[in-house]
Amino acid sequence: MRNAVAQLGILVLLATPSFGADIDRVLVQKSENKMYLLSQGDRIRDYNIVLGWDPTGHKREEGDGRTPEGTYILDYKKDDSSFYKAIHISYPNEQDKVWARKMEINPGGMIMIHGRKNGMSKNERQAKRFNWTQGCIEVTNEEMDEIWDLVEVGTPIEIRP
Repeated sequence: MRNAVAQLGILVLLATPSFGADIDRVLVQKSENKMYLLSQGDRIRDYNIVLGWDPTGHKREEGDGRTPEGTYILDYKKDDSSFYKAIHISYPNEQDKVWARKMEINPGGMIMIHGRKNGMSKNERQAKRFNWTQGCIEVTNEEMDEIWDLVEVGTPIEIRP
């Protein structure tokens, strides 16, 4: 997409980024601690991420420290979170709920992509040295601003081992 600006009678074309609202999927590779924003299968942006403190395996119950695996929807944005902005992941899905009922456990919830915890140190480099969340996906605040602008509510997210 291009914007046209008339300047002193001369038409000037300003390029605008082609990675705007066309992000149609988010992909997380837990084993790589990476998250990708995709458009028609092409990687548009990638981020180093922090996961749950026990990242191996699918989240099964509240408090297990795991980040879920599977396909979910980014179903709402929360700008008044305890973290710097958050986008909610639709975990648990129906399959997760059925399994948890069968096992008589609480699957947990409130899994989000978010920035740093409010009031925490801004030392982003040190914060990314280890997985520590309860199952969420953390990025830097600057990255969260970018993701917030690029990813629409309703976008699918696939979280792979």
